[in-house]
Amino acid sequence: MSTEDRHAERVLSGQAWDEFCDALKAAGQVVRDPLIPADPLHHAEGYRYLTRLLRAGLQTFLENGDPTAPTLERNCHETIKMGADNPDNLYLSAPVTARCAYRLTGTRGTVHYLGFGLQEGSYGATGSLQTVAYLDDRSLVVDPDGRITVTISVDPQPGNWLPMTPDTRTLVVRQSFLDRTTETPAQLTLERADGPALPAPLDARRLDRGLQGVTRFVHGCARLFLEWSRGFSQHPNELPPFSAGAATTAGGVPDITYYHGYWKLAPDEALVIEATPPDCDYWNFQLNNIWMESLDYRWFPITLNNATATPEADGSYRLIVAHEDPGHPNWISTCGHDLGTMCWRWVRADVHPQPVTRVVKLSELR
Repeated sequence: MSTEDRHAERVLSGQAWDEFCDALKAAGQVVRDPLIPADPLHHAEGYRYLTRLLRAGLQTFLENGDPTAPTLERNCHETIKMGADNPDNLYLSAPVTARCAYRLTGTRGTVHYLGFGLQEGSYGATGSLQTVAYLDDRSLVVDPDGRITVTISVDPQPGNWLPMTPDTRTLVVRQSFLDRTTETPAQLTLERADGPALPAPLDARRLDRGLQGVTRFVHGCARLFLEWSRGFSQHPNELPPFSAGAATTAGGVPDITYYHGYWKLAPDEALVIEATPPDCDYWNFQLNNIWMESLDYRWFPITLNNATATPEADGSYRLIVAHEDPGHPNWISTCGHDLGTMCWRWVRADVHPQPVTRVVKLSELR
C-alpha cells in the first residue's frame, strides 16, 4: 500500500480523527503534573493553555502548513502565548522549505527592533526550534523610501539575504516596541521568489499529517516549558542566567541574554529586583504564570522596559513584584497569582550584570 493510500484509508475510516482526539485528551495529563499546585486558577490556566496551543497548532500545521504557498501570520499574541513570550514583541511566522526561494518585502516602519530568523525542527517533532540564520536591523539595508526586501533561499543572493539549510522549516519575524502607542510596525508581505504559487487542494495526506503535527506540538510545547518551570522552581525568587545554547535551541535570538526564574510570594510579601543596566539596545522584565505564559499585559502592569521603567537617581532600576500596588512607579502586578515564572532580558549588551532579588514584607515598601 502506498503512503497516499495509507493516509486515505486513515481518513476514510476515521482513524486519523480518532487518534487526534485521543492524543488531545492525553495532553491533559500535563495539567495534573505534581509541579502544578492543587489550585483552581493554575489548573484552569493549564487547560486554557492547551486550547491556546491547539489553536496555534491548527493554524501552523493545517491552515497555514503549506510552505509552497505560505502566508506570514501572527503565531503568538495576546491570547496565544508560550515560552515567556515577550509582551513588547509582535511575532510573525510562516512555513518555508529549502525547495523554494522567497522574497519578503514591505516598509521598515519605526518599530524599535526588527529581526528575521530561520528555524529548524519543531517543539513536537524534535523538542526544539533551532535558530540557524538571523538578520536584524543593524545590518538590514533599507531603501531611502523606507522599503525593505529580504531574500530567503539556499543560494546566496545580493542585498538582504537569509540563508536556508536543507532542514529549514520556519521563518520568524520579531518586532520589539519600546512604546506601542508611538511606534509603527513594519508592514511585510511574503511571496515566492521563484514564481507565484497557489496552495494545493487539501488531500488525505495533508490532513492526516497536519492533525498528527498538531497533537505533537501541543504535547511537546506543553511538556518542554513545564520542564523549564520545574528547573526554575529549584531556585525560587531568583533570576539566574539561562543557558545561551538552550535559548537558541528553543528559538531565542542570538543577541539576547536571558534570565529565567520562578517566583512565589505570600500575600504580605513582595519581590524586589534591582539592576543597573549596561550599555545595551533594550532590556525588559516580565511576569509569567507557571506555564510560562506572560500575564495579561493588555490590562495589568506585568512588564517594564528601559523606556517605561522609572530609574533611581544613580541610574539603577528597582522593580517591585507584589500582589498590591505599594505606591512604587515600577510595580509589577501578580494578577491574583501566588507563584509563576519570570524573565529578564538584556538585548545587544556588551556585559550582562546579574539582576539582584530579595523578598521583603509589603509593609516595608509602604
